[in-house]
Amino acid sequence: MVAINKRKVKMILKKNLLAWLIMLPSVLLFAFFVWVPIGKNIVLSFFNDYSFGKFVGFQNYKSLFMDSSFLAALKNTFSYILWSLVIGFLTPMIIGFLLSECIHAKGFFRVCIYIPCMISGISVVFLFRNIYGDESYSILNVILRAFGREPQLWASNANIIIPLIVIAMTWKGAGATSLIYLSNFQQIDQSLYEASRMDGATPFQRFTRITLPQMRNTLVTLLILQIISVFQVFYEPLVIGYGGGPLDSSLSLMLLSYQYAFEDLEYAKAAASSIFLALIILAFTCLYFGVVKYFERREKRV
Repeated sequence: MVAINKRKVKMILKKNLLAWLIMLPSVLLFAFFVWVPIGKNIVLSFFNDYSFGKFVGFQNYKSLFMDSSFLAALKNTFSYILWSLVIGFLTPMIIGFLLSECIHAKGFFRVCIYIPCMISGISVVFLFRNIYGDESYSILNVILRAFGREPQLWASNANIIIPLIVIAMTWKGAGATSLIYLSNFQQIDQSLYEASRMDGATPFQRFTRITLPQMRNTLVTLLILQIISVFQVFYEPLVIGYGGGPLDSSLSLMLLSYQYAFEDLEYAKAAASSIFLALIILAFTCLYFGVVKYFERREKRV
């Protein structure tokens, strides 16, 4: 029996040896450039400086919650999540539904909607900074002056800076998400829509009473993924908010970690804040996998 098991193990190893050899360079590079820095970052968060001079335990983590900038960034993160659910989560869903309702030139509209996803993120950010920047030559201010109105300081308005950033993020990523929704819309039994049209249902009624209930699994999954991505906002407030301003009103946790390390040169504090952020993302990632497994078990029961 033992000899048979050994032969099975050898056969499995021989069968998968080539695959492991192909994966080995990528695994080594991933470990060197990802896992090793993460490990050093975790260790650094328990010391007082980059040279690992003095062990301070959780002092760096305690100092985060005494820092007004960190508390502002934490509050802003939940504001980003709220606005992303209002703007960034609903917009792709509506676009996908409108595409599914489109009869003519559907392929053309798909291409147009996906084009922003092909543009680099930093290019999109600079594009929107030129649209609603504080400068007099920004597009919105040029339009205001054309109508005889005074230019506004759009990016310096603490009340609207986060919605403006979320609009830029939505314009960049809504196309790909809309196509995911469109694919799910097309998998819904079309006889339900045909029956609703015969009964005189409006597009809004078809959307709320047929589409949403049929897409519950996809909606929950994309919702969690959206929250995870919002926690990683970095260059949007850096560029559009001029470094997280005004008065830290657009500052994000990831941008704050960057400022700790490369502006304040507080590397240990930056490591602590990045680990705190990583733990939050890890929690939502575990929630995501839990939801996926829940829906998989539910589908198997059905």
